[in-house]
Amino acid sequence: MNRAFSRKKDKTWMHTPEALSKHYIPYNAKFLGSTEVEQPKGTEVVRDAVRKLKFARHIKKSEGQKIPKVELQISIYGVKILEPKTKEVQHNCQLHRISFCADDKTDKRIFTFICKDSESNKHLCYVFDSEKCAEEITLTIGQAFDLAYRKFLESGGKDVETRKQIAGMQKRIQDLETENMELKNKVQDLENRLRITHVSTSPASSVTVKSPSTDIFDMVPFSPISQQSPTPTRNGTQLPPVPSRSAEIKRDLFGAEPFDPFNCGAGDFPPDIQSKLDEMQEGFKMGLTLEGTVFCLDPLDSRC
Repeated sequence: MNRAFSRKKDKTWMHTPEALSKHYIPYNAKFLGSTEVEQPKGTEVVRDAVRKLKFARHIKKSEGQKIPKVELQISIYGVKILEPKTKEVQHNCQLHRISFCADDKTDKRIFTFICKDSESNKHLCYVFDSEKCAEEITLTIGQAFDLAYRKFLESGGKDVETRKQIAGMQKRIQDLETENMELKNKVQDLENRLRITHVSTSPASSVTVKSPSTDIFDMVPFSPISQQSPTPTRNGTQLPPVPSRSAEIKRDLFGAEPFDPFNCGAGDFPPDIQSKLDEMQEGFKMGLTLEGTVFCLDPLDSRC
């Protein structure tokens, strides 16, 4: 679909934009777990994942294990899954990585969403059991996704190409600075060789060594220029050139450190910024699909 967000039925959002933008909406639920799926979207995909995790849940209950309780914090920055008491973050699912979200039309407690893992890049299906508010939670995730996408566009997501051009121009400037420095060093080396050749080929009677002017203490006065323009020694050899400060600190053509539109003052353009922007753009472009479907297909699934 061309739209970043799609849903089968037109439903009213549950919360104000400020509640999801400046704060977060908390929900309590039981976490049945997560499992890898092959596709980022699809009713059959989540249906199989729910059946698989429900079956594992019944086995754990028969062994006396309790289903862990979690707290969901939903905002435009993602869906956090936390331990209710310690508030330790167990999973942090960014919205542009969530591609599919569904709730059970018959069992109001079950809902699920598919999220692309940030490390393995695998699609994981997360399944939860809530207290008759599964539909509200899926709508809240949908609203947060919609607001996050709008914020991404307003805050510069539409300028991704411009940011790419800035990065390319900055890289070109750094390459030119390096090339310019190499040329300067070559010119300096040629000048030094010419001086040495001229001194060695001149008649001995015509060779005069000009002594630098001295102060009242018979010392050569200090000059910043003398560091960059070394004078020949009495034996005719040339002192090695003093390295320029620009070789130590990367600066642009105007003598300032390169501009970074994402982190002002940084000397280098972060190489991973563009990949993150491209990833977000791709995720939002794929969109989030909300669906209401039926997960309880047999008596085993209907038992809680």
